[in-house]
This record gives sequence, structure tokens and C-alpha cells, in this order.
Amino acid sequence: MTEIERAARAVEDGDLVVYPTETVYGLGADALDPDAVERVFAAKGRDPDDPLSLGVPDVDTALEYTNPTEREERFMRAFLPGPVTVVVERGDQVPDELTGGRDRVGIRVPEHELARDLLAAAGPLTATSANVSGEGSVRRVADLDDEIREAAAVVLDGGETLGAESTVVDVGEEEILRDGGMVTAVQMWLRSN
Repeated sequence: MTEIERAARAVEDGDLVVYPTETVYGLGADALDPDAVERVFAAKGRDPDDPLSLGVPDVDTALEYTNPTEREERFMRAFLPGPVTVVVERGDQVPDELTGGRDRVGIRVPEHELARDLLAAAGPLTATSANVSGEGSVRRVADLDDEIREAAAVVLDGGETLGAESTVVDVGEEEILRDGGMVTAVQMWLRSN
């Protein structure tokens, strides 16, 4: 059994996994399973009202779980995969636990082959940094907090990541919620589209 298969099986069993992205390491669980999502919040010590993003392998898969406007979809196709999280209207199958009860959800398609392979094998995962809330994001498996390492059934090591967080953007509101990777390109797109 490959590492991806082991991780996908762990997700299917309701467990947590750590996986690399091009930005930082992520903590993943089945994003459509409220109990698994709650385990992510518990492992991170994160406030359940602070939403998590939905990680998927490609934009077409994102469209199965969300209802973006035409402009939001154009933005997604322009920037994903990449270090950008796009906030759009969630579909009915996305649980309140993931979004803190909000009607919108952040979509993340990492520009990392191992991450996308896992997302394709395991289905939509939580896309949140693999760190205890309030602590710094993790660029190397060796730097994982003990709490996160113990909470995860599988840790996928993809080497060192770039370290910058993804840019979070709400295209509908024309608002950048967090500066990160490709923020200048995102700003330019918002002004010209």
C-alpha cells in the first residue's frame, strides 16, 4: 500500500492526516464529515467559529461542492491550482462545522502534486495549516507540534515547503482577507476583471 493509499484509508476511517502543500503543511480530514472536521478543530485548539477551507484536487471538483458566480469561477480557473484560497458560496453537502455556520467556504487547490494526489484519492479534505492555533505554520515535518503529530494517523512528508500562507480572497466582495502567495497578481486581476 502506498503512502497516499494509507492516508486516504485513514481519512475514510475518520482520522486526521498531515500533508504538504506548496505553502505550508496542512492538516486534513474528511471535510464533509462533521465529526472529522470537529477533530481537526480539537487537534489545533481552534475556535469552531473560525472556518476551515475545503481542499480539492482541481476546480472542476470544487464546482461539485460550491456555487460560484461566473466571475468567481473565472478567477478560480485563473489562479487554481496555486497559493490562493477563494471564498465562494458553499453547496448543501458542505457541513456547517467546516464553515462555522457561514454560507460561504474557502476553496483551496494546492500547487503540489502529492497534495493533489491525496485530494483525488481521499475526496475533499479540510485545508488548514498543520499547527496548533496561535503557533507558526510548519514548513517541514520535523517542525510539527507534538499535539498535531499525535493527532494524525498518517504524516506525508513532501520535503520543505515555501512557507508563505495562501492569499485568501472573496472575489464577490472584491476583498483580500489575507495577504499571501500571488497577492499582487490577485489584486491586479480584481482591478481589471
